[in-house]
Amino acid sequence: MAMSSLAQRVATAVVLVPLVLAALFLLPPFGWGLFALAFVAVAAHEWSRLAGYGAGGRWMLVAAVVAAAIALLGLPVLGFARGWPGHVAAAVCGLAALFWLLVAPLWLAKGWPMPRRVATGVAGAVALVGAWFAVVELQARSPWLILAAMAVVWIADTAAYFAGRRFGRRKLAPRVSPGKTWEGVYGALAAVALYALALVPFARAAGFDGAPGVSATLAFVAFVMLLAAVSVVGDLYESMLKRQAGAKDSGTLLPGHGGVLDRIDALIAAMPVAALAATVWLAKAVPG
Repeated sequence: MAMSSLAQRVATAVVLVPLVLAALFLLPPFGWGLFALAFVAVAAHEWSRLAGYGAGGRWMLVAAVVAAAIALLGLPVLGFARGWPGHVAAAVCGLAALFWLLVAPLWLAKGWPMPRRVATGVAGAVALVGAWFAVVELQARSPWLILAAMAVVWIADTAAYFAGRRFGRRKLAPRVSPGKTWEGVYGALAAVALYALALVPFARAAGFDGAPGVSATLAFVAFVMLLAAVSVVGDLYESMLKRQAGAKDSGTLLPGHGGVLDRIDALIAAMPVAALAATVWLAKAVPG
């Protein structure tokens, strides 16, 4: 059975990873936006199911998320071309970042029960639209930029797993995700700090104005560590949704992997923060 599950995971990855990479590098921002929206729509359906919505409520949340994304792409007043104007990006990503930096950590720390109706739907819409907006905005700047941002999450997750297995003693959030430890978090932060230092020589190519000095480098390392911490919040928040729903996985769409939310929960939290930082720190024109 274990080998069968592993074979399913590998087969899914073999199909999905090249497809996503091809879309990321070959599609223009509008096409990438529609491609990414398909995954976000599925994630919205899974979110609403975990929140306990009936069939009608599930499709209402999906429709709201899709309608918001289409409006952001298509309304002339919002100025989408190769990405959005800075004030639009700051507003949308700022709202989602506020949720993940302040609301979600407080929610987790207090152990509040998940409300079943309007509040959960609003949280899902803000989180999912913000994440979708962020990956479109980052891809419009450069496909390499979005991969660099996503790599922060992947490195943090991998390092947390191995550090937790080797050194884990103190549970991070035993009521939500018993397998996670503080030692795993420390390992993740150390790994992404090294990754951030490795990225510094590429700052100018990414759109940073000027050569980064010591203070700018330290600020960037601190930001990347913050991004990793936010990704942990996203992972824990989805775990809380699943635990309160009594579900092992968010869905069954991806054989061997569970649902879409199971694979992108940390990215949903981290990408709006990354896109907000890109809006503030980086010039718009980035070489592809």
